[in-house]
Amino acid sequence: LSVCGKLCYAIGGAPNQVAGSAAAFFLQIYLLDIAHITPFHASLVLFIGKASGAVTDPVAGFFISKSRWTKIGRLMPWMLACTPFTVVSYFFMWYLPPFVSGRAAWYLTFYCLFQALTTLFEVPYSTLTMFLSTDQKERDSATAYRMTMQVLGTLIGAALQGQIVASAHLSHHCTVNPPVNTTSPTTSLHDTPSFPEPSDPLSHQVMYMIAAGVIGGVYLLGIVILFLGVKEKDDPYALNSDRAIPFCKGLGLTMKHGPYVKLTASFLLISTAVQLEQSNFVLFCTHAADLRNHFQYLVVTILVSAAVSIPFWQKFLQRFGKKCAACGISWMIPFAVMLVTIPNLILAYFVAFVSGLSIAASLLLPWSMLPDVVDNFRLQNPHGKGQETIFYSSYVFFTKMSAGIGLGISAAGLEFTGYKPGICRQSNDVILTLKILIGAVPAVLILVGLFILLFYPITEESRKETKLALEVLR
Repeated sequence: LSVCGKLCYAIGGAPNQVAGSAAAFFLQIYLLDIAHITPFHASLVLFIGKASGAVTDPVAGFFISKSRWTKIGRLMPWMLACTPFTVVSYFFMWYLPPFVSGRAAWYLTFYCLFQALTTLFEVPYSTLTMFLSTDQKERDSATAYRMTMQVLGTLIGAALQGQIVASAHLSHHCTVNPPVNTTSPTTSLHDTPSFPEPSDPLSHQVMYMIAAGVIGGVYLLGIVILFLGVKEKDDPYALNSDRAIPFCKGLGLTMKHGPYVKLTASFLLISTAVQLEQSNFVLFCTHAADLRNHFQYLVVTILVSAAVSIPFWQKFLQRFGKKCAACGISWMIPFAVMLVTIPNLILAYFVAFVSGLSIAASLLLPWSMLPDVVDNFRLQNPHGKGQETIFYSSYVFFTKMSAGIGLGISAAGLEFTGYKPGICRQSNDVILTLKILIGAVPAVLILVGLFILLFYPITEESRKETKLALEVLR
């Protein structure tokens, strides 16, 4: 693989991360403080939206596995077809409709559409890794390029969104900084909402729409680069006599494949922890840590740290193995607990930096390990083909579903503890809930996920043996 080809492949997937990052960091606070829907309705939007994307994964896997080879490949037509509709649904996801009573239904509709359409892009895009090269090192290298660019995409999304909409969450009424545990019901900070003035020509909702338009343009640029720079190859190991495994049978075999089950179980917990950190970080900085003037810079610090550390983790896993590299995911736990207990500005930036290192490892490892699982499965089932899409779509299904459940529960927790949109200072119960969602819950999920990963059977030695056996087969 040429460097240009790997770069084009990596850039093609970045727009999904740009949009996904903006939604992960800002959608919850947008629904609560700008659209003014209740935390309960926000939890429904987040959970059902994620669930719709998760349900789309096996459906997409089924239809893509049935697709025939075309002049531009089997996977590329899916990515080209869904991108324009993804841009439209993303834009309307940030649009503030003139009516009030049906806003929750509006955002639920377009968030579900956006999640389903991004799935139709992500499943063939991630599966494309298997059809770039037969060499494990080249696939790992392409995955490292891809994850570096996706983290940069996440950085661009958060930075664009953060810089454009930061003033929507600032108000001159909130510039006073009393102690976090202020409980006086007569304090003006509790009573003063920071809603936008309708007469403001650059009102807060317009800022969000501008950000959505910019990110929509990034989508179109990315798909053009992917189409022009990447050439999809047919299955290099398939024999003329081989037949595609039926989807249902392939799904059953996938769910019985030990390495895949352990890998998926581990990283669905870890990815849920990262999603909880992302979706509640801005709320935590705004309401629980008196860092409302710094949250966009803290988000950028996390993502810059993640972007620059991807090459380090790639070298680390090549030298010490992929399972060993997973230890880096645990680094965020002690520092996140410190931030919750000691909400200090300098500590917050240090925590953001270390969290970025851990997030980079959690992003790179599963996508680097999944091709090894597919190779292992292929060696055990040498006369079938077309199972790659099943593995990738099933993996994304489980991680999205678990993240959706986690996000739904976290938003429902805010509703239960009395979160009130638009006020500058939340109650102590809400602040405690945010601390638990940022510190304790992700720590437990990460520790359990890493424990499961200890039983993952594919080692560096078995990878080499599988590679040799597949070369003989080819």
